[in-house]
Amino acid sequence: MVWTSRPVKSLKGAVRAPGDKSCSHRALIFGGLAEGTSHFTGMLEGDDVLRTGAAMSALGADVKRLGGGAWEVTGVGTKGLSSPAGVLDFGNSGTGSRLMMGVMAGHALTAELTGDKSLCSRPMNRILTPLRQMGLKDTAGPDGRLPFSLTGSKNLQAITYAPPQASAQVKSAVLLAGLSANGTTIVEEAKPTRDHTERMLRGFGVDVGVERKPGEPTRISIKGGQTLRAIEAAIPGDPSSAAFLVAAGILSPASDVQVDGVMSNPTRSGFYDVANLMGAHLGAEEAGEAAGERQINIASGYAQLKGIHVPERYVAAMIDEFPILAVLAAFAEGETVVTGAEELRVKESDRIDATVAMLRANGVEAEGTPDGFIVQGCAGKVPGGGLVQTHHDHRIAMSALVMGTATQNPVRVDDISMIDTSYPDFLAHMATLGADISEG
Repeated sequence: MVWTSRPVKSLKGAVRAPGDKSCSHRALIFGGLAEGTSHFTGMLEGDDVLRTGAAMSALGADVKRLGGGAWEVTGVGTKGLSSPAGVLDFGNSGTGSRLMMGVMAGHALTAELTGDKSLCSRPMNRILTPLRQMGLKDTAGPDGRLPFSLTGSKNLQAITYAPPQASAQVKSAVLLAGLSANGTTIVEEAKPTRDHTERMLRGFGVDVGVERKPGEPTRISIKGGQTLRAIEAAIPGDPSSAAFLVAAGILSPASDVQVDGVMSNPTRSGFYDVANLMGAHLGAEEAGEAAGERQINIASGYAQLKGIHVPERYVAAMIDEFPILAVLAAFAEGETVVTGAEELRVKESDRIDATVAMLRANGVEAEGTPDGFIVQGCAGKVPGGGLVQTHHDHRIAMSALVMGTATQNPVRVDDISMIDTSYPDFLAHMATLGADISEG
């Protein structure tokens, strides 16, 4: 069913950022591996995270949702995970499926994995290649796409691995397999990626080494055989989800938007850094810590933006935010150029093509390149009036709906059902701020 976002005069109000998806996945996984019972609050309860919880439960952990973002997880400890009775269906979740492959690699089990149409089109060889080197067996075809089954081993061997692409999912999968491997597993990162796995593992009592030398790859190491200990933790707010609300505030005249409790982590702050480079004036105040992560409250108001060439050093730290950055670029004055973001080709959709099509459908001149895109800004006057094909990509859907709050004509979106995978409260939060978004 088509949904329509109509332009409004202003957006005002304060909302709390939803729990961070990356941290929520890891809390359920690490809690399920730990000795004892962990308690978490502020968890994101989108479909992606629920699928991870269901998978951990099927593998032997005791996972309970207590309500209102509160969860209790009793782990399997040293006895390890066991083969599930049925197929593990990860829905649309690339993070959940890929991290769980690393976890299952080090346990004596066999499991069949699948997902929805989008997930089954995404490449998994980037995960399977290093895990096979460590001892994982699988039935995946040459393209490494789901569905397939895998068989783990209690005799994994540690490796030193340099991922060919900057990917926190690849890094995390290898490190999680390394937890159960003989020896010390090392991942060498040419470019920094989000470090939630390293941070949260330390919270569970695991020793994770990080060695940085100027001009050399960062070496992240983990010794096999370590035991995780149950914890109690609050989950910080998701900076990727908060980006949509912050962007809406930047685009709306006479706006005053505040998003509270947002994680502030250098490996996730690229969108906010680039928005400020384009002319946004984002305010931030300290809001304490959660699960070892700094939190801030972000204030967002209307700004006249300028197009820029996005520095490639920010790409890994904003890989999920490029669709909403493209919306800012559409309203900016001048040209915005994105390079070094070829990873966007293998997200929930081909996000380069989907982003460019979203803008073109609404009167914005844009073109894709092999590793990014170029947007000719409309200096605040984006025509709108188009129908956006989301290709089952939640971030395209949310970006288009935000765009419609400030275009000259309403923006329609062909499907928004997948937003529930990452941000179930998105429509409610936008309504709180004064957005006019409705079905039909």
